[in-house]
Amino acid sequence: MKQSLAHITYLVRDYDEAIEFFIGKLQFDLIEDTPLSETKRWVLVRPRGGSSSALLLAQADSPEQAQAIGNQTGGRVFLFLHTDDFWRDYNAMRSRGVQFMEEPREEEYGTVAVFIDFYGNKWDLLQPKRLL
Repeated sequence: MKQSLAHITYLVRDYDEAIEFFIGKLQFDLIEDTPLSETKRWVLVRPRGGSSSALLLAQADSPEQAQAIGNQTGGRVFLFLHTDDFWRDYNAMRSRGVQFMEEPREEEYGTVAVFIDFYGNKWDLLQPKRLL
């Protein structure tokens, strides 16, 4: 049996501000932006060059969902952005205004630094020592 994760729901306040962050700051690709109703859209983004899972940008539509924006994992690192060239991407992201919470460090598993997205969710930028 073969399985994979297709999409991960990522709560946002506004579709367009989220698209602007992912496309402009992180250089993700916009895979789809399809209106479903007057207030709901099917918006998928994924890292440039990626071919599998994508983020489904979901505009919060209740107070409970809105409270989770920026804290989707209770303060832990939410997502792990793998790269084949840490320093290229780290420097490019910083030049586009992405805020890193720490200096890059070498770990047993690779080169890593934590950054925050425009809502405050924590991410790892990670170049693994061995490809998964």
